[in-house]
Amino acid sequence: MQVEVCVQQGLDESDQQASRTTIAPETWESWFQQWLTVLQPDLSPVQEYELSLRLTDDREIQTLNAQYRQQDKPTDVLAFAALEVESPQLDDLGAEQPLYLGDIVISLDTAQRQAEAQGHPLSTELVWLAAHGLLHLLGWDHPDEDSLLQMLNQQQKLLSTVGLSIQDGLYSS
Repeated sequence: MQVEVCVQQGLDESDQQASRTTIAPETWESWFQQWLTVLQPDLSPVQEYELSLRLTDDREIQTLNAQYRQQDKPTDVLAFAALEVESPQLDDLGAEQPLYLGDIVISLDTAQRQAEAQGHPLSTELVWLAAHGLLHLLGWDHPDEDSLLQMLNQQQKLLSTVGLSIQDGLYSS
């Protein structure tokens, strides 16, 4: 299983938030690869995937949230899945090309506040949110309490895969 992750910082060079994230792009790529190995999505005939991860601020994520979800407020994570129910058959997309799953956007501002409130490091919060975003890219959703609990449980398993955990697995994002 191969995965290519494009990690982008949506912040000005002078922004101090950029220094808060110490997760290297290679680490992100390794984690996403481990997660996809565990999840076995079986969407790509060659088992190769691509996705992008954008770390930004509340201002940018609020703009995206208003534009795409009609909620004019910041949020922690947004996932823009490239695969939709009405997509062309995957066989027609090029059996030898990596499958593009979509984009995950995380607000460092909101992640920092949530990390402080939960009592864990920012890096743990970012991994938690990235796992949540990946599940959305793969079609998971949480329209009700039961599906939310299943998704949160799966996030906890994904964090465990890379040696992290959220205490007691109790968390709402």
